[in-house]
Formats: sequence, C-alpha cells, structure tokens
Amino acid sequence: MMCITLDGLPLSHAAQAEQLCAAGARWIQLRMKKAAPDAWLATAREVVAACRAHDAVCIINDSVEIALAAGADGVHLGSLDLDWRETRRRLGLQKILGGTANNYADAARAHAAGCLDYVGIGPLRFTVTKQKLAPVLGLTGVSELLAALGDLPAWVIGGVKPTDLPSLRAAGAAGAAVSSALFGNGRIAENLRAFHDAWAAQPVSLS
Repeated sequence: MMCITLDGLPLSHAAQAEQLCAAGARWIQLRMKKAAPDAWLATAREVVAACRAHDAVCIINDSVEIALAAGADGVHLGSLDLDWRETRRRLGLQKILGGTANNYADAARAHAAGCLDYVGIGPLRFTVTKQKLAPVLGLTGVSELLAALGDLPAWVIGGVKPTDLPSLRAAGAAGAAVSSALFGNGRIAENLRAFHDAWAAQPVSLS
C-alpha cells in the first residue's frame, strides 16, 4: 500500500508518517499543499527520518527540489506537473519517479516516456481529498488504463476501499494508494491492517 499523508488533520504530517510506519506501512508519500517551502522542507526531513527508522520508502509529492534537499527516495508528479523525462535527468537513475495518469492519453504518455518507475491511476471513485478531481474512472476505466500502461506498475488512487482491492488486484494493479481512509476515527493501525488483509485475499475473477 502507498500511504499518503493528509492536510487538515490534528496529527502533523510527520506524526502521520511515524504512526503509519509503526503500523506497518512501508511506502509513505508526503503530500502537503500550499505549504511554505521552509516548512515543507523541514517536514520532509522529519518524514524521511521516520521512514528511514522503519525501513520504509519516502516519496515527496509535487516537488523535485524538496525531494532532493530532504534526501527522500523519490518524487511523484502529476500529469500536469514538470516534464517526466527532465525530472528523471535531475533525479538520476537511483531515485524513484512516479507519475499520475487520469485518462488514456496520460497513460499512453507515461508508457512512452520510458522513465517512470510506477504510475498512479485514478480516481477510482469520488473523493474529497483532491480539490480538482479528474473524471471518475470506475473499475472499467481503471482496467482500460492498466492495459494501456503495459508492464509499467500502477497503483490505483481515489476513494479506494478495502473491498475494492481483490478486484483491483485481479485487474492487474500493483496496489492502491490511500489517504483519508487510513485516518478514519483515528484508528490508523486498524485501517491499514484492513487494507493489507484485503490485498492478501484471493483475487476475484473479472470474467
């Protein structure tokens, strides 16, 4: 599971990362919107440290500069952010580079770029986490984008629930990226375990 930190919670982003890692998360994406650069970098360094302590991967959303300065494992960029190939040149080959695909054109471009380590596709369904939500794909749309990406690993995002995971796994997704569902009722460990258990369940047939 890719676990994404969330603005607007009583817990700081660093505390979110620490609790997620302690609960078993091994992939954290720091997603801070409208943060001042200095505060963003300071938080990123705290999140990187938490991830290092738990042998987890730390990805920074939206900023190559913050990712490099904080010593993160990589960066995730949306389809309208910086050019993926230029970003790869700046990151080098050792860092992780992820991109977002919201439609077939994005997926085709991601596949053709030849420089991404993974793609986040979605939204699966409506979510309030993003202010400018792309058109909802549903399972059918997600399956079409997975096919367009070929062997490029893809994580599904956007309102994903544990009950969705067997179908997404059967469709060929590498996993899911989750944010708000991890923090419901303050039960981070319990919520994360529900996703892990659902992913491990027998995939359902889509035929």
